Amino acid sequence: MRSLITSLARGVRSLASRKIYIFMMMIVPMGCAWFMLDLMNEGLPLPVPTAVVDMDRSAMSRSVTRSLRANQFVEITDEAMSYNDALEQVRRGKIFGFFYIPYRFQQKAMSGGEPTLSFYSNMSLFVPGTMSFKGFKTTAVTTKGAMVVTTMSSVGVDSQEASAMLQPVVIDSHPLGNPWLNYSIYLCNSFVPGVLALMVLLMTVFSICDEMKRGTSPQWISDAGGSMLVALTGKLLPQTVIFSIVGVAMQSMFYGYYHFPLNNHLGHMIAAMLLLVLACQAFAVIVCEILPNLRIALSVCSLIGILSFSITGFSFPVEQMYGWLGIFSYIVPLRYYFLIYIDQALNGIPLFYSRFYYIALLLFPLAALPGLRRLRKRCLNPVYVP
Repeated sequence: MRSLITSLARGVRSLASRKIYIFMMMIVPMGCAWFMLDLMNEGLPLPVPTAVVDMDRSAMSRSVTRSLRANQFVEITDEAMSYNDALEQVRRGKIFGFFYIPYRFQQKAMSGGEPTLSFYSNMSLFVPGTMSFKGFKTTAVTTKGAMVVTTMSSVGVDSQEASAMLQPVVIDSHPLGNPWLNYSIYLCNSFVPGVLALMVLLMTVFSICDEMKRGTSPQWISDAGGSMLVALTGKLLPQTVIFSIVGVAMQSMFYGYYHFPLNNHLGHMIAAMLLLVLACQAFAVIVCEILPNLRIALSVCSLIGILSFSITGFSFPVEQMYGWLGIFSYIVPLRYYFLIYIDQALNGIPLFYSRFYYIALLLFPLAALPGLRRLRKRCLNPVYVP
């Protein structure tokens, strides 16, 4: 116990001695959370600025333009005079797409021809490009349906029968988990904990390998009574407390202030956050055991932390990844926190069905135990390689 208290005091002094600890452990995660929540406060970047190129100038083309203006996804900020003018505005970044109505559009539609409506979306920026595409497609499909109903009515078919023939099955859509289709609910609950996990990895590696770099690791082990486990506990426990408080503060912003969906008890998500912090610290310890070098260990944890945003299933389903890449996603702690969030916060299923994800996070500290002897040996004989 005396060795543990001495090691804890040393860990607290190291946190208070350098400003980088406070900056990376508190200011960066909370600043990132505030920035993302404020940026995505409206849920989606709507409406997207677009343009319309009306080459027909007829009553029907003006009706199509009014439908575009009424669409919630797009905002007609300009009426370009030609295709080239609209394309130039897209290249300059003033608009994210445009809707093209060709010459003799009304004439072809009234005479039973096949008029063509074209729309162009800038997909180099995924979110506004997707929104503009969705708005344009909705307007085009609606216009096509109205033209078919008008044509069938002109040959004697009842309008209700024509509508039934055009859409025999009516789709009643009910989005689950996020019925508002709020992009912030998806993005912030994945990106912000990912930033926190990255900070945990980096600061844990920095705390351990910095002792070896400065040659103070033998004294660090001596203060812990020669026990590597006690030394790590004293070094990392103060950081665990701070990171856990920051993580719970983020969750209070999500589910308290911004009222993100939480269809289960808040304690389930708090437990997941605490386990995520412990699992990330254990993962960083494993990296230090394998690569006891400050520069290399920081580089590896930075790479893994950044890749976690992609390989853990936030933006692309793991089941559709290459086999070896999908397997790699399951050795990252952030993956299990994301699965717990889906089950507990969004779907609200009983805790029993998420037990394996909690157990997986608990296994990371156990996985770090076998390598403590190797890490202790390197700490007692520090050799810094720049």
